[in-house]
Amino acid sequence: MAKKNLTENQQRFLEVLFDEAGGDVVRAKQLAGYSDNTPTRLIVEALKDEIADATRTHFARSAPKAVMALVGALSDPTELGIKDKMAAAKDLLDRAGLGKVEKVDVSSSSGGIFYLPPKEGTNE
Repeated sequence: MAKKNLTENQQRFLEVLFDEAGGDVVRAKQLAGYSDNTPTRLIVEALKDEIADATRTHFARSAPKAVMALVGALSDPTELGIKDKMAAAKDLLDRAGLGKVEKVDVSSSSGGIFYLPPKEGTNE
């Protein structure tokens, strides 16, 4: 995918969105230097792919902290709120693609091929 040429304001918006703005798109718009008359919706629509990419990057940046929270629970399982903290850490790791991987073993002892019926609603 070719990288889009972004305006200075768009670049600044993406830079501050997960830092100074704390994820608040209206605050990011202000910090990036957009006019108050510029609809936030238009900025977000124009940058939706870049925002999604920045979101994945933010998850990746936060993953080590989530890992440390899970490992820390082993040292102090009686910490107040540990169940909620562990659930949040697990959810973050899952969303970052680092969670539990479920494998499905599809094998046959006969070594043959089997055909599945077509999915409903297909014209094949």
